[in-house]
Amino acid sequence: MPAGRRAILRHVPTTTDRRRPRRVYGVGTDPDARFSLANERTFLAWVRTSIALLAAGVALEALELPVHAVLRWCASILLVLLGVLAAAWAWVAWARVERAVRTGAPLPPPVAGAVVSVGVGVAGLLLLVGLLVA
Repeated sequence: MPAGRRAILRHVPTTTDRRRPRRVYGVGTDPDARFSLANERTFLAWVRTSIALLAAGVALEALELPVHAVLRWCASILLVLLGVLAAAWAWVAWARVERAVRTGAPLPPPVAGAVVSVGVGVAGLLLLVGLLVA
């Protein structure tokens, strides 16, 4: 092995205590990588959902749509708030699930999906009424 390569290998940490957040990685044992990777994919899906909600909220106000102005504004604010909530919840849910998998505890119930679904439904109703009133 070349000398340069050996030098690189010596600096690789061998302990897992450097991983953050400690409240997740400081408990239990490392699970099968497939579980952690599935949890990460779910986290990234929620981040994509958050970006889509934020973009929809901004687009409602940026585009000249034939929707009553107040109802359009309310729907826009609701979508932006849901986008922020989804981003925050993605992190919280990832940490809760990862900790449960590491400790062998039951998985926590999903909560954000229902909130986001109801919120998007309300935003849709606001836009529908705004279209009918305009």
